[in-house]
Amino acid sequence: MLTGDNHKTAKGVADQLGLVKFEAGIKPDQKAIMVETLRRADKNVMMVGDGINDAPALAAADIGVALGSGTDVAMESADIILVRDNLLSLVEALEISGMTFKTIKQNLFWAFFYNIIAIPLAAGVFYPWFGWGLSPIVAAAAMSFSSLFVVTNSLRLLKAK
Repeated sequence: MLTGDNHKTAKGVADQLGLVKFEAGIKPDQKAIMVETLRRADKNVMMVGDGINDAPALAAADIGVALGSGTDVAMESADIILVRDNLLSLVEALEISGMTFKTIKQNLFWAFFYNIIAIPLAAGVFYPWFGWGLSPIVAAAAMSFSSLFVVTNSLRLLKAK
């Protein structure tokens, strides 16, 4: 945790969050330098901030997160803006992004799997050797089913809590 607040306030917040490492009394340019240092050490850095003094570090981080009640500069510098001023929203956003990424990978797998098999089959590639073919009507229906599967799989995200 990097904060411009005094050591006592920072320690209180760090204790509540269960953080062992924190830096207090950090100036805005120092925050950005610390974020860049971590990134150069091949660390993934997420910076959460709400003020003008956080903007350089938000922009320097891999993922910058601004609180919705923060300044316009912080929100412009961030990649994600939390509408609620509750850091638990960040946990929810990370969980949703993980589920979204998993769904994208599933959709790509099934779309490629379908296309690798169905397109050559519909084009008649296997017909000379095995007599396998696919009529255009069946191929169109299968393609529609593939699209329906991808959309339905993605709609599962709406039920995520």
